[in-house]
Amino acid sequence: MTGGRPYHSPRRAQEAAETRRDIVRAAAELFATNGYARVTVSDIARAAGVAQQTVYSSAGSKSDILDEVLAEAIRNSGGDANLAEIRLTEDLPTALTLLAHGTRLGNESQEQAVDIIFGAMPVHENAAQLWAFATGQYRETLGQIAEHLRDKGLVEDAERTTAVLWFYFGLHSWRSLVRDNGWTWDDAENWLARQALAALG
Repeated sequence: MTGGRPYHSPRRAQEAAETRRDIVRAAAELFATNGYARVTVSDIARAAGVAQQTVYSSAGSKSDILDEVLAEAIRNSGGDANLAEIRLTEDLPTALTLLAHGTRLGNESQEQAVDIIFGAMPVHENAAQLWAFATGQYRETLGQIAEHLRDKGLVEDAERTTAVLWFYFGLHSWRSLVRDNGWTWDDAENWLARQALAALG
């Protein structure tokens, strides 16, 4: 009797990936519409058209699915491209103009995910961990931009500059101006760029 290699079906793997994708997308819609706290795994299964056990075996718990929703939003936010563009700049106004535009596009395109984050924070079983996961890469990118500005001699303190950049271009700033106060994305982008330049320049 010979030992064979484990059977691998590309078609089955593709179907599994598609099922997981459908579950995550269904969950994102439910989280955004109903709020994280009011959504159950049963709701997600029903919306995705699968059995409840399939949700657990394919995507995990509700918290795991939330992490995947946010991870996908982070991947699609454009932060890496914005960082690469800013690293080519030589002056502060250009860098901050690009940063304002890049973070605007990220927040605008991933507005649903940002809504989910803020809706989940008060009820999540580990809110601090959720916030760190949702914002960690964002803040790290701003830190790298601050280091670039320091290395170019445009600012003195990278750590302080990172804090200033988060204040003007972080999730709260865009949400406050656009969602809470009804500003257009264009108005918010232009104003935040000017204020950040005044604070740093």
